[in-house]
Amino acid sequence: MNDGFPHASLRGVDWGVATADMIAAPPPPAAERDGHFRQWTDDLRHVTGVVADTHRMVAGWPQLQPDGPGSWDLDALDRCDRALDSLLAHGLRPGLTLLHRTLPPWLDAQGGWLARAGAEHFADYAAGLGRRFGDRVDRWITSSDLAGPTLADHVAGMYPPGRGIGRAGLPAVHHILLANGLAAQALRAVGAKGRIGTTVTLVGGYTATDDPYDRLALECLESWTNRLFLDPLLLGEHMVTEDDVSPVGATGCVRPGDLAAIATEQDLLGLSWHTPFRVTAPENLPRVLPAVNCRSALNEVNRLLVGLGFAIVPFEDVETTAYGWPIIPEGLADAVAGLHDLYGELLPPLSVIDNGMGDLDLVDDTGHSDDARRRALLRARLSWLARLVAAGVDVRGYEYWSVLDNLETKFRYTRLYAMAVPDHEPPPRPPIPSDWLSRGAFAGAAVPEPGRAAGLRLVPAAPRAQGAGGAP
Repeated sequence: MNDGFPHASLRGVDWGVATADMIAAPPPPAAERDGHFRQWTDDLRHVTGVVADTHRMVAGWPQLQPDGPGSWDLDALDRCDRALDSLLAHGLRPGLTLLHRTLPPWLDAQGGWLARAGAEHFADYAAGLGRRFGDRVDRWITSSDLAGPTLADHVAGMYPPGRGIGRAGLPAVHHILLANGLAAQALRAVGAKGRIGTTVTLVGGYTATDDPYDRLALECLESWTNRLFLDPLLLGEHMVTEDDVSPVGATGCVRPGDLAAIATEQDLLGLSWHTPFRVTAPENLPRVLPAVNCRSALNEVNRLLVGLGFAIVPFEDVETTAYGWPIIPEGLADAVAGLHDLYGELLPPLSVIDNGMGDLDLVDDTGHSDDARRRALLRARLSWLARLVAAGVDVRGYEYWSVLDNLETKFRYTRLYAMAVPDHEPPPRPPIPSDWLSRGAFAGAAVPEPGRAAGLRLVPAAPRAQGAGGAP
């Protein structure tokens, strides 16, 4: 493959770069971050033959409304004005993310996304930004991540550690989805130009063995990640298990009209992609892991996941990044294909908006950044994605995400969850709350003993487009 486009099917894709800089905040030190920003822009130019013409940043809700709803920091608004005007002056199309995980302290103190009022406050905040910046923003992303502020925070207790309350935290999922729908309506109501959408963290992977139960385990993983958010967005209904129970609906948080608002039409669906997983059924763990690993600290993660019907194990003979992410160039395309298999024509146009190599250790023999290696891996990933686009999957955009963003997550959790810590290193020990097993995220989950099968609670696949007669 030459240095031009990986495939003609990608010629219509919008190419861009994204950072997590909050433009409402005073500008951070620019030298190192700007250097990486230019590096990613150069990567796209070398691999695709085009110069990225979109730049997406975060508005910064905590900075814009530090003292309460409706109370705006005028200096912060002015900083946003200057940032957007600067992008336009440089010939770039601005993209604006309204929320990047962090809530204003006054809203977090009220319960964050556990509080229904958060959805209404977010819609008002979106309307205010739409009125002020609506003539300059090319694309609005309501949130860079729906799972982090909800599942990871209020369910699992990861961000920040220790405040997860298990399934009792699932109303946070409903409220952030409601916030997204109401914000999209509010932006359109005030006449904001530009496309409007949100982001889901795309999760996909491969079965560890050819056992049919491993296939069901992979479906469980995808259900508790992808479908938990996309069924409401695309089908207008919360995910239902094989027991005909909606884990979110069972909490009593859903009110009449909520699901219609959640299913508000999206101009695009952003996909945040990190790494594929190798998945097995809980009873197959002794088959795919050496006995010593079954007892290691790595499996603290699986002690939590088996209650949902799946477990995660390392890939065999696969190179990994410094964070333990397996380098599998086709992983993104395979995950997008799986999403298309589930929802078909119900999917809005897709944009891969949070994606990059994310590896600070890609260096050459001289200790300098290995540009050729990094770009070769990016080219391979885009080549697989191009095949998918050529097959008819509507991928409209790709944005390179800065390597410096979300470093805390990468260092604290990613290697542990990827199950791929090198043998010569001690496993990372993030602060996993001790009450997860007794009363927290997965209370009552039975951990299978070696050789003994655990009962699986399997979740059926989402209806395909042609069979979804009740879709909005």
